[in-house]
Amino acid sequence: MTPHYETADTRMMRQALELAAESAVDGEIPIGCVIADSGGRIVGRGRNRRERNRNALAHAEIEAIDSACATLGAWRLEGCTAYVTLEPCPMCAGAFRAARIARVCFGASNTNPNAVGPAPTFEGGLLENECKSALSEFFRTLR
Repeated sequence: MTPHYETADTRMMRQALELAAESAVDGEIPIGCVIADSGGRIVGRGRNRRERNRNALAHAEIEAIDSACATLGAWRLEGCTAYVTLEPCPMCAGAFRAARIARVCFGASNTNPNAVGPAPTFEGGLLENECKSALSEFFRTLR
């Protein structure tokens, strides 16, 4: 049961975590992303599918942007917020910028030295332990 004190951001990140779990079931690194419009409606969803699609561009964020553009009928996603379980890579951060998304909330920090800094505005630590746990559990099962 969801506690009453959860914020809208937390609820959105839980949706991203559900998508990450679907990725893990498919043997993918568990990364999920949802994009919400200014009214809090989810307009885009994505999950990691690089192995399945054999495509380096099949990141959760790119899939969510594509989905949001289709839903809204526009490539400019101004006023939208993206929620992703792992800090975006440079490609995905650039895609968020290109889509005009002003706010990105991520769960786990990306320990990759090529991880992106604070532009657009990135807000970390949202359900960080749960996001880290999902990633840790996935890699633990590989070993």
